[in-house]
Amino acid sequence: MDLLIKNARIIDPDGPHHGPSRDLLIRDGRIDAVGEDIEASGVPRVEGEQLCVSAGWMDIGVQAGDPGFEHRENLRSAAAAAAAGGFTAIACQPNTAPALHSKSEVLYILNSSRGQLVDCYPIGAISMDCAGGEITEMIDMHNAGALAFSDGKKPLQHDGLMMRALLYVKAFGGLVINQPLDLEIDNGGQMHEGEASTTLGLRGIPAIAEELMVQRDLHLLEYTGSRLHLANLSTAGSVEMVRQAKKKGLRVTASVSVMNLAFEDTAVNTFDAAYKLMPPLRSKEDREAMKAGVLDGTIDIISSNHIPLEEELKKKEFSYAAFGATGLEVCYAICRTYLSDWLTDEAFVRLAAYNPRKLFGLPAPVVKEGEPAQLTVFSPALQWMYSRNIVKSRSFNSPFLDKELTGRAVAVINNDQSLIIGHP
Repeated sequence: MDLLIKNARIIDPDGPHHGPSRDLLIRDGRIDAVGEDIEASGVPRVEGEQLCVSAGWMDIGVQAGDPGFEHRENLRSAAAAAAAGGFTAIACQPNTAPALHSKSEVLYILNSSRGQLVDCYPIGAISMDCAGGEITEMIDMHNAGALAFSDGKKPLQHDGLMMRALLYVKAFGGLVINQPLDLEIDNGGQMHEGEASTTLGLRGIPAIAEELMVQRDLHLLEYTGSRLHLANLSTAGSVEMVRQAKKKGLRVTASVSVMNLAFEDTAVNTFDAAYKLMPPLRSKEDREAMKAGVLDGTIDIISSNHIPLEEELKKKEFSYAAFGATGLEVCYAICRTYLSDWLTDEAFVRLAAYNPRKLFGLPAPVVKEGEPAQLTVFSPALQWMYSRNIVKSRSFNSPFLDKELTGRAVAVINNDQSLIIGHP
């Protein structure tokens, strides 16, 4: 695969070419040359106004659906959606049927996606069927290629199971991921508990439902001396607890869903089920705390929180609609459209390309001659509409359908393959 990228600003803080705009010549899947006024006859070109190029982005928690829920998403459509959004790698949640709870399912994900444009990495389940009961054979899954261990969108409720999981992975330097929510406190809530939920007459999900579990997980982390990632935090109290835990030296990292950075609970005021998410959109104060956490490094990663669902589960009265929205194809566009006053492209690349790989111990791509080309080319200024005819996911449960957005991936390159998505 050969490709010529013209006049793109290189965002690669640890590389030798960070900062200026340069041409990049890709030959046979490697970066052959970086410089000015490079020409190569017969080679496809990517060019346009205000182009940037960085290491390929990685999303850490994609609900791929395969195996078992292929009508929502399969590995091929998840990879297509990821590529369209600028991602060259995704980590797949274990909430499938069967769950990714043994060596066989881990190898299925790896073998089904090996050598493709988008790398698909499995996250192994902590409990059998992600049911929160019997613990899985995590060492076998780790040896087979599981990046980390989680019950995905099912928060671990059992204290003893969480402690045993943290101790289990410690033997091989593994990582436990939990999306914190106490389901007893949640008690069937439909949105953030606050003024908006009271006005709308909807049962609320109080912040303490998340914060109690964050507190529990951090105590267990300190006790075990293991590694923990708290996924998709949404409350000010959670961020502050993680901030203090990091100061104490605990090996904890955290992520935030891009939707919780961009919106607050007032987005639900029209009972639009597209904004019914988990974690729920929180208060303005919580959103500001997420911003502060990103800026000071308490929050390490931005997640698309990609949850594909069939339309029948979303086109219902708000109280009966399912939680979740797709996010892979619009994650960067949400950041540019709604967060560009404070979130720079350099910060986005750190949160979406380097920190996810650091979390999993994967090597970070480098924009340098001779290195394999694992790159995302993007335009911060490109204005476009996310319409149904360009959606690559099998599901359409997005609040951004038929809306104008700013910022888009233009091309992705990985594994000696490329996809040119669009031009500014």
